Amino acid sequence: MKKKQVLFALATFIVASFHLADAQQPGKIPRIGILPPGPISERVHLWEAFRQGLRELGYVEGQNIILVFPSGEVKPERLHDLAAELVSLKVDVIVAAAVVAVQAAKEVTKTIPIVTPIISDPVETRLVASLARPGGNITGLSYMSSDLSGKRLELLREVVPRMSRVAVLSNPAAPGVPVQMRETKQAAQALGIQLQRLEVRSPDDFERVFQAATKERAGALIALDDPFVFTHRTRIVKLAAKSRLPEIYGFREFVEAGASCRTRRTFPICTGALLLTWTKY
Repeated sequence: MKKKQVLFALATFIVASFHLADAQQPGKIPRIGILPPGPISERVHLWEAFRQGLRELGYVEGQNIILVFPSGEVKPERLHDLAAELVSLKVDVIVAAAVVAVQAAKEVTKTIPIVTPIISDPVETRLVASLARPGGNITGLSYMSSDLSGKRLELLREVVPRMSRVAVLSNPAAPGVPVQMRETKQAAQALGIQLQRLEVRSPDDFERVFQAATKERAGALIALDDPFVFTHRTRIVKLAAKSRLPEIYGFREFVEAGASCRTRRTFPICTGALLLTWTKY
C-alpha cells in the first residue's frame, strides 16, 4: 500500500471506529463531509485512496456511506462558507485535510467530529491543546513538518555541499509556515547558509519569485509544506528546472509532477514525513 493510501485508510479507521457506529440509526446512512484545502482536481488520487480505505473497512460509497463534497470551486477564502455548508447538511463527520480546512471547520462547529488525515503540528497551529489531551472535537494524524524543515536543509547541503544561499518558497498566509520557517532558519544559521524568502500569495507570484532567486544566485530551493504550494506543484517544478535549481520537497507528488526529469546538475529530493496520532477528543 502506498503511503497516501495508508494515511487515508488510517484516517478512515478513525472516522469509522469512533463515530459511524454511533451515527447509524435505523434507515440512516452515515454522511461524511469532505473539506479539502484546495481544488479537488489536484487531489483526485488522494480522495480515491480515501475511498479505497473506506471500502477496505466495509463502507461502500452510495450503499452504506455517503461522501458529501462541497459545492463550487474550493478556494482558501471560501473554506469557512464551505464548512458551514457541510454543517447545514447535517453530516456526521467532517474530514478536513490541512490546517486551514480544520480551522474553518472548527469555527463553524463544536459538536460534529472533525477528522484530519494529515496536517502539520496541531499544537503549534493551536488546533488542539496538547497531543496527550487535545480536547475539543478534532482528532486525526499529524506529520510534524516543522521538525523536518531543518533536516531537509541538512540533506540538501549534503547533496549540494558548496551552496551558500538557499531560496525558500512559501505561502506566508499559511498557518503552518511560520514554525517551518523558524526551524529552517535555525538550521541555516548552524550550517552558515543564507536564506532568501520567496513568498507566493497568488499564482501570479511564481514567475517573479523564481526570477528573484536567479538574480540573487540562489544555489538551491526548498518548498515549505502548504496546500497552495501543493496545488501549484507542477508549475513550481517546471520553474525550478528552468532556473536550474536543485530542489527539495516534502511530498512525492512534486517528484511525480516532473521534478525527477532533470539534467545531471539538478537533484530533486522528496523527504518523507513523520506521522503521529493524537487521542480521541
